[in-house]
Amino acid sequence: MLIKLDTDEPELYTEMESVFVEYNNNLVPFFFEKTSLHKSTLLRAKIEDIDSEDDAEDMIGCELYLPLTLLPVLDDDQFYYHEIIGFKVMDATHGDIGEITSINDSTAQALFEIKKDDKEILIPMNDEFIEEIDKPNKTIHLITPEGLIDLYLG
Repeated sequence: MLIKLDTDEPELYTEMESVFVEYNNNLVPFFFEKTSLHKSTLLRAKIEDIDSEDDAEDMIGCELYLPLTLLPVLDDDQFYYHEIIGFKVMDATHGDIGEITSINDSTAQALFEIKKDDKEILIPMNDEFIEEIDKPNKTIHLITPEGLIDLYLG
């Protein structure tokens, strides 16, 4: 089977022993016999007990999950989307602009969705805007382009 990896570092996932597959509204563990990278973001996997095309076709379109404990450890300046939910966002000009409520990655450019009082602020997740990620204090420091935050707060 080919598995699409949604990551910047697919090579970190070649040694996985298993995954959970969302199948009939349940998370079912499946174990790998062998894995290797195929092209850039595809993992070629031989899965135990999946021995025919019919078995494999039954899994097409299923979502795969890893327990959070199995995710590779990232550098201090990197983060998984799920781990920054609830982080406070500090802007160099505007100070505290709110809390990250989610990440919108359905657009061409992923966006921080930030809640400030009753307003929502959308900031592109651009490396040039991120000054510092302070994981221990659950804070992200941004330097946003002039006028961007004013669109939402002004």
